[in-house]
Order: sequence, then C-alpha cells, then structure tokens
Amino acid sequence: MDIAETSSSAPANVEEFRERLAAISDDLPKRLRQCADYIAANTDRIAVSTVAELAAGADVPPSALMRFCQILGFSGFSGMQKLFREAYTPGWPDYSTRLKNLKDNGSGSPSALLAEFVEAGRLSLESLAKSVDEAALAQAVAVLARAETVHVVGFRRAFPVASYLTYVFEKMSVPSMLHDGVGKLDHRFALRPGDAVLAITFAPYSEETLILAGDARDRGLPVVALTDRLTSPLARHCDAILTVPEVDFGAFRSLSATIALALALAVAVGSARGEG
Repeated sequence: MDIAETSSSAPANVEEFRERLAAISDDLPKRLRQCADYIAANTDRIAVSTVAELAAGADVPPSALMRFCQILGFSGFSGMQKLFREAYTPGWPDYSTRLKNLKDNGSGSPSALLAEFVEAGRLSLESLAKSVDEAALAQAVAVLARAETVHVVGFRRAFPVASYLTYVFEKMSVPSMLHDGVGKLDHRFALRPGDAVLAITFAPYSEETLILAGDARDRGLPVVALTDRLTSPLARHCDAILTVPEVDFGAFRSLSATIALALALAVAVGSARGEG
C-alpha cells in the first residue's frame, strides 16, 4: 500500500480497522508509525479522547495524527472516533422491534407491562443507592451551588431529566437555563464567566450535548456530567461526573433512578445556595 495515497474508503468496522492498521504499519515514516503503535495499544481510548490527547500520547503533533487518520481512509479524526463510539456503544433495537419482542414473550398486557417496569425501576433505585459516589455528588453540588447560572443541557432520552431539573431549580430560585435544541436554536452565546453547565446524556451519547460541554470547558467553565458510565465521552469535559444505572425491560430503559438522582442534586444545590 502506498502511504502517499489515502485509502479510498474507511474501514467499515473495528476488525477492518485492525487489519488495515496492520497492513500499513511497517511502511509508515517515524511519526506516523508512532501514531500506529500508540493507537494499536490504546484502541479503548479512541472513543473518549480528543485529537490533542491521542497525539500527546503518541508524542506527535496533532497534524500527524490527522494525517494518520486520512491514510487509514477516514476524512479526519471524527470519522475514526465515530467508528469506535458506535462499536463500543451498546446497540438498542428500534421501537417496533422492542414491541414485537415484548409480544413474543407474552409481556404485552398493560398490567404485565406495569409490573415489569415497576420492577425495573425498583432494581434501578436499589442499584443507585448502593453505587452512588458520595464524594462526586458533593463535588457536583459545590460546583453548581456557586454558579451564577446553571445551564442544563439534555437531548432525546435525557430531555425529560433536563427539563425537570430546570423546573426544580426555578422553584428553588436557582438561576438556570434549559438548552434543548428546540427550533434548532443554539444558546451557547448565553454562557458567561461564573456560570456552570450540567450536561446529561446516555448511550448512544448526544453529539449536541458533548459539543456544548466541550465548548463550556474550552471557555473555562465548570461542567458537571450526569451519565451512565465513567467511560462516557462526557468524562473528558467534566469537573464532576455522576453515573446512574438503569435496568431495562424489553430494551425499554427506565428513568426512575436518574430522576431520583437529579431531584436530590437539585434540592441539595438549592439548599446549599440558601445557606450561602
């Protein structure tokens, strides 16, 4: 393979990525070989790292890493990262498939569904009670309590949580603003020094939420993340990360534990501001 020419198409999956990486590695010049060696040893970092972070790990300039991505067939780093995010994010069937699976399992009656969702919610709440990181929760409360305005961002499944948090903040006289993308409006201009961002997203992670969190971080604003795992791509942007488990039933995921954690967070922030 002539490394002077970019591959005509990007790898379709992680296995193809590994095969192409192995095929080109021996013929790469020094800096690109450093990229190949580092990426091969740290594929788990691709989905959650920035270009700068991976380049620093490989001890090369970011431009070298970008060139490396193009040689592999990607238009840039974002294409390579998307491949790994999709590969390592649990896949969820569409809603028609979920409904069909429920019916096939004899779980389609309203009373049976209610019982199953109540049980999933109970298990989620019990898991949260056992796994909550009290130090992270205290840190999140401290960050949000001293903010001039709390910017709450949440799209898709996270939208009910974000809107409810904003409602509770308003009732507790905590200045807040909901970023929901309604009308494709971008409210990042409203971020001001002294503000903080509360970003909420779960797999598959909302790109809009990640972008706003990253923008806030670049401006030097503190970011609190409410997400599903410590390896969430939100982790690289945040000052405090709160993870919440949700047990699913028939691939329908409850928000029971998430709402409970969000309510506790909002009330604690309101109480801390009142004491201040």
